[in-house]
Amino acid sequence: MAHQARKRFGQNFLQDQRVINRIIDSIAPTSADRLVEIGPGKGAITQPLLRTCGKLDVIELDRDLIQPLANKCQSAGELTIHQHDALTFDFKALAKTQKLRVVGNLPYNISTPLLFHLIDQANSIHDMFFMLQKEVVNRLAATPGARSYGRLSVIMQYHCQVTPLFDIGPEAFDPAPKVDSTFVRLIPWTKPPVTVNHYPTFEKLVKSAFAQKRKTLRNNLKGILDANAIQQTGIDPSIRAEKLTLEKFATLANQLQAV
Repeated sequence: MAHQARKRFGQNFLQDQRVINRIIDSIAPTSADRLVEIGPGKGAITQPLLRTCGKLDVIELDRDLIQPLANKCQSAGELTIHQHDALTFDFKALAKTQKLRVVGNLPYNISTPLLFHLIDQANSIHDMFFMLQKEVVNRLAATPGARSYGRLSVIMQYHCQVTPLFDIGPEAFDPAPKVDSTFVRLIPWTKPPVTVNHYPTFEKLVKSAFAQKRKTLRNNLKGILDANAIQQTGIDPSIRAEKLTLEKFATLANQLQAV
């Protein structure tokens, strides 16, 4: 009996061979890579990755997909299946001797928390290639002043170089989602692009600055950094967070850490 996509797992299975080929070409896997796939599903990109690399770890939560996946890929190479929730998976444990290349078609309903979970382990990751909701990729790559620029943009760009690669229409999936997707590459920086003296303070400040998007820095940072302290950095307290560059967020965070 064919596996029915489960809404609670956010399953949309990739089925368009042209898109699959383009994804594999973008990743450009080699036998020297330590590859990990999140949410292999029915193995649309698992098989071609495995044929190229010879060895692959996959993380799949839906136990009903595990045996069919193992059967489908048994002649393609050495497949290790971890029946686990990617949101709590220890990626560092797989990267003891080599940094990981992480790929996947991420369920829309957990994509943002999963990205935050991955950047917490960014020291173990060489690069990441994901299919995500187009709106999420727009937020990841947004620049100051853009409508989609927010907390996710700032935090992810502090950790990674973000490069949207190409869009994928709903018809490439079964069932077809109601939104467009984008294939994106994330490369963790070896050194962050700005200097942050205390990362938890930076995180706290960015979160507070975007707490109410239509409010000014003066209002959103009230209680942690007053208007005078903001002004001392050369930043106008009456502007909104969406106008600030990554560098200016770092400046404010370092000011907060110092006061």
